[in-house]
Amino acid sequence: MNRALMLLAAVALVAVVVIGLTQAGGSEVPGQAEDGFDLAEAKRDLAGAPAPLAALHGQANELLAGGPDAFEARLRELRGHPVVINKWASWCGPCRAEFPIFQQLATTRGKEVAFVGVNSRDKRPAAERFSARYPVPYPSYEDPAETIARALKAPSNFPVTLFVDARGRTVFTHQGGYRSAADLDADIQEHLGS
Repeated sequence: MNRALMLLAAVALVAVVVIGLTQAGGSEVPGQAEDGFDLAEAKRDLAGAPAPLAALHGQANELLAGGPDAFEARLRELRGHPVVINKWASWCGPCRAEFPIFQQLATTRGKEVAFVGVNSRDKRPAAERFSARYPVPYPSYEDPAETIARALKAPSNFPVTLFVDARGRTVFTHQGGYRSAADLDADIQEHLGS
C-alpha cells in the first residue's frame, strides 16, 4: 500500500512540474512570443505607416493609462482612418485564442487600419504577463472598471471587437472571439471598406 502511495505521489509531482514548466513557457528567442510572433519584425513591416498609425506602432504592446479621456483623445487623433478596437482580458480564454489573429492582421493591415486594445476588468500584473506572452503591434488602454468600454457602448462579455469608421462612428460590433484571420479580415472589408 505504501509503495502504491509513493508511486502515486511521484507521478503527481512529475505532473505538477510538467504543467508548471508548460505554463511558465517563455520564448527561446528574445522579443519573440511563444507562438513565434516577432514584434520587432512586425514593427519593421509597419514602417512607413501614416503618422497617427505609426504613433500606435510606436507604443506597441504597451498598457496605457488615462481612462476614457485619453482613449477618446486617441480616437480623435485617428480620425480619417478606420479603427478596430478589441476589448480583452488576460483571464479570457477566447481572447487568448484570438490574439494570434490580431497579431497577424494588425501587422498586415496596420498601415491602413488602426488597431487599439482595451484591457477591461483585469489587474495590471496579469495583463502585463498576458501581453508578454501575446505581444501585439499596437497599445491597449487599461480599463479595470470598464469605463472606456461603457463609453464605447461595448457589451460586457469578452472578447468584443468594435469597428469604427474613418469619421469616428462605431459601425459594427462583433461579440465573441474570432476563429480565423480570414473572418476578421472579412469584417474589416465589409464594415470599414478597407
